Amino acid sequence: MSLLFVHEAEDREYLLAPGETLECDLGVLEVPEDVTPGEIVESHIGEPFTARKLRGPDLFNHFERTGAPMMPRDIGLIVGHTGISGADDVLDAGTGTGVLAAYLGRCGASVTTFERDPEFAEVARENVELAGVADRVDVRTGDVTDQLGDLDRYDVVTLDTEDAPTMVERTPNLLRDGGYVAVYSPFVEGTREAVSAAHEVGLSEVETLETIQREMDFDDRGSRPSTAGVGHTGYLTFARRV
Repeated sequence: MSLLFVHEAEDREYLLAPGETLECDLGVLEVPEDVTPGEIVESHIGEPFTARKLRGPDLFNHFERTGAPMMPRDIGLIVGHTGISGADDVLDAGTGTGVLAAYLGRCGASVTTFERDPEFAEVARENVELAGVADRVDVRTGDVTDQLGDLDRYDVVTLDTEDAPTMVERTPNLLRDGGYVAVYSPFVEGTREAVSAAHEVGLSEVETLETIQREMDFDDRGSRPSTAGVGHTGYLTFARRV
């Protein structure tokens, strides 16, 4: 499995597999086949790189992108509000880069995820392999609405698609008792439609949250929220089958 090789002084990091070679202005770094996390490997000019095991945020930073992926802050809300764990089966519609599916797989859940674009799906499979969860995340190519008759029931359904409101209408037949549906949308119009659909089909505990985070700035003058922006990423709607 690939590891991060971090050069602390230069604040750089490279994703490399055992046996690979990196050539850069810090020298030639030859990664040993038996390298382990925490080990320091030097380039041919003596520059030190520390090997680190990949964590979720590292995967987010180094996954190949096919579009705008879901942010870790949104994924955290999904995990926290649905309680996804290693005993759960998850249906994920709208794989994209595969960030959400990979995170959930690393939580121990078994994930079946659908991506309409074959090229996007192939990239997601490579990312899932990089994350070390290919045995728990099944990336399927196609429209999930065409496969509903062949699907089982799930503990959680996650939706990041334009037709999410239509999928919400189907979730009573896809969720196990007590299961959750989580809908992500960057736009409030689609969120409103998803909320209406959840109420129409009798889902309970319907709530919507806007994800906003602001970084803090600390300097000699004082401390205050950053003026770089409000940090909006999207809206998350949760509902539960009783």
